[in-house]
Amino acid sequence: VQLQASGGGLVQAGGSLRLSCVTSGFNLDDYPIGWFRQAPGKEREGVACFAYRDDTKYYSDSVKGRFTISRDSGGNTVYLRMNSLKSEDTAVYYCARQSLHGTSCLFPPLYNDWGQGTQVTVSS
Repeated sequence: VQLQASGGGLVQAGGSLRLSCVTSGFNLDDYPIGWFRQAPGKEREGVACFAYRDDTKYYSDSVKGRFTISRDSGGNTVYLRMNSLKSEDTAVYYCARQSLHGTSCLFPPLYNDWGQGTQVTVSS
């Protein structure tokens, strides 16, 4: 099982980025993927995810309306489109494969397999 996140970088506030998570070693249709982030000195938090039982998308309140999670149909890549970026979005972003059922797909302990992370820095 491998997850490779990419697409991070330095962007000005108000700008956009699209992160990609290329997966291998499993069927993306069987395991939902979530996006998470961790800023220095803070806990890892869920940003966007697909629910386990269906493809319903969930977002944290801090990114709702600005970020969009998507996947290529029949493929192996999940995306996170980030618009109207703010300085508080600065963090290392990770994609992960959900392995456990839970009440919220934004809950990090539900995920056992993680990518290496990609840095997003938003300058104000």
